[in-house]
Amino acid sequence: MSAEATNPATPGPVTGPAARWRARIDLRRLGRAALLGPAARDRLPDAIGHVAEAHRAHHPDADLEPLRRAYVLAESSHRGQMRKSGEPYITHPLAVTLILAELGAETTTLTASLLHDTVEETEVTLDQVGEQFGAEVRYLVDGVTKLEKVDYGAAAEPETFRKMLVATGSDVRVMSIKLADRLHNMRTLGVMRPEKQARIAKVTRDVLIPLAERLGVQALKTELEDLVFAILHPEEYEHTRELIVDNASRADDPLAEVADEMRTVLRDADIQAEVLIRPRHFVSVHRVARKRGRLRGADFGRLLVLVGEDADCYGVLGELHTCMTPVVSEFKDFIAVPKFNLYQSLHTAVAREDGQVVEVLIRTHQMHKVAEAGVIALGNPYAPSSDEPVDGERADPTRPGWLSRLLDWQEAAPDPDTFWSTLREDLAQDREITVFRPDGGTLGLPEGASCVDAAYAQYGEDAHACIGARVNGRLATLSTVLRDGDTVQLLMGQDPASEPSREWLEHAHTPAARIAIQRWLASHPSAEDADPRPEDGATTPRPTTEALSLEGSPTARPAANVVVDQPDATVRLAGCCTPVPPDGITGFAVRGGAVTVHRVECAAVSRMKSTGRPEIPVHWGDTSECRVTLVAESFVRPHLLADLTEAMALEGAEIVSATVEPPTQQRVRHTYTLQLPDAAHLPALMRAMRNVAGVYDVARTQTQPGVS
Repeated sequence: MSAEATNPATPGPVTGPAARWRARIDLRRLGRAALLGPAARDRLPDAIGHVAEAHRAHHPDADLEPLRRAYVLAESSHRGQMRKSGEPYITHPLAVTLILAELGAETTTLTASLLHDTVEETEVTLDQVGEQFGAEVRYLVDGVTKLEKVDYGAAAEPETFRKMLVATGSDVRVMSIKLADRLHNMRTLGVMRPEKQARIAKVTRDVLIPLAERLGVQALKTELEDLVFAILHPEEYEHTRELIVDNASRADDPLAEVADEMRTVLRDADIQAEVLIRPRHFVSVHRVARKRGRLRGADFGRLLVLVGEDADCYGVLGELHTCMTPVVSEFKDFIAVPKFNLYQSLHTAVAREDGQVVEVLIRTHQMHKVAEAGVIALGNPYAPSSDEPVDGERADPTRPGWLSRLLDWQEAAPDPDTFWSTLREDLAQDREITVFRPDGGTLGLPEGASCVDAAYAQYGEDAHACIGARVNGRLATLSTVLRDGDTVQLLMGQDPASEPSREWLEHAHTPAARIAIQRWLASHPSAEDADPRPEDGATTPRPTTEALSLEGSPTARPAANVVVDQPDATVRLAGCCTPVPPDGITGFAVRGGAVTVHRVECAAVSRMKSTGRPEIPVHWGDTSECRVTLVAESFVRPHLLADLTEAMALEGAEIVSATVEPPTQQRVRHTYTLQLPDAAHLPALMRAMRNVAGVYDVARTQTQPGVS
């Protein structure tokens, strides 16, 4: 919003929206027109002539009266205010509105854009805006109005963005105005102190540019990238500028030569198409230079082929691949599978005889409009069609999955600092994947998301009860990283008191998952420290110095590894369930006067109780050694057994016995009976085994051999 001044030295892109904008408008001339005051009533003021012309180019039948009235109010309320460059303040909302008009924004957006600083910078109130221009314009102006530093202090900036994002969740036009506002302020940042320029540029880089990318507004995103590049990396910017200038001075242009060849090919095929050269912007050239080293002529731009219909895109592709030398690895179809930000195009590349590779974009004129302007090109996405009744709900066709996720987790962000840092981290994840649910639904997740993220995306805080997952039909750990197109079935426990594991934080890639887990842990401060939760259903042993003791057995005698209350009793730990402290346990007398101890949930206990065999009360005594049987399931790979046994040895476990079953379908099952120096080591042991590459599950044994 406001206060920066024009700086002729501030660099911008060589071509693109900025160049067209600068060619058509002179802020100083607009400033002089504004100083003359509003035109006569009902006559369109000269100062918004360029806005009206750009608007009518996209919307020939648009009613310009709201723009006239908005300009009159904005000019009169800002009159006397000056920018730091000495220009009238009204030049700023005029410039912001022109940016949006050239991208095709509809009348309501332009009206709100003209008024976007009135409530923040003048005596105009939101109620006045609503009374004169309606609820929609009022909502948009409110959405981009900053919160006062006097009320919020250091939290003003993050809380302003939180407010703006929440408003964007109901109307994406809020963010369209903000992006255009930031672009003009970045263009005119030169009179600010260097440290303030850097601070604003960093926020633009971390928050506004990713939002422009997600909303598909490439025309704004690319210019913002170049302006930030010039401020934060001036030396690299200058080097890139020199590369562009040197290339422009060369006599030969491989892009122009290939473009002419393509025009001939398509003309001979009777395909109506435009072939244009699209120079790369500064940041794009810089990225290509870092990737490829020495740049050649074809690296400084791409060819854009524009056609009338979707089918023509594939016709062009077929002709180019038939008549020229395609680079097959460069082909991508974003028409059949659009990007999450509405972008559609066919991408391919062709090779010249000299080895240079020319990248080609193929799209319709409408696709090109959306590729440049994103959600702005959709006009008013909330206007009901004539055959649909208007109800109280807004169905927003422009609200993508990433925005829904952002709005969900921001509600749980406990403070402005957490929100601000988490927002930047979330927006840094620049690719989205789609995973499928067995019920036919889908989940949109950032690239790198795990099953933990999928659980919280689908179930919210109920995901605390998640106990596992199947990915593409196969059992998988919750740490499994998902890929685009995977099918994920989340396995949920039935215990309402289920708890998330602290280890899930290591695998949580989305803010929604991390914040939910952290909030639970914060509200249960002793849960993970005093009584670590079992993983995947394993009973969790607490640190203890007790061993097993027997109550009421007059014939017991001492047994190896346990101290019992009755010295004559012999106690055995059942091999079917291998109990360890602090498992709930019970005992049964067996032949020879010994007592076999089982976990209370062991299937053998139910079987023996059903036959009338009496239980013998037992409890844990005062030694810490224990024996446990674990089952590990893994994929087949070389050296897996060696790596797994090494991991167990490093945790202090002694292998008493081991069984490895024959592999089936590239999976193998291992069963290990282990002696542990302390029952408290069990969770760490199971984690270490799971961390071995190829192992996807480790659990306590559930096999139930007969009891003698």
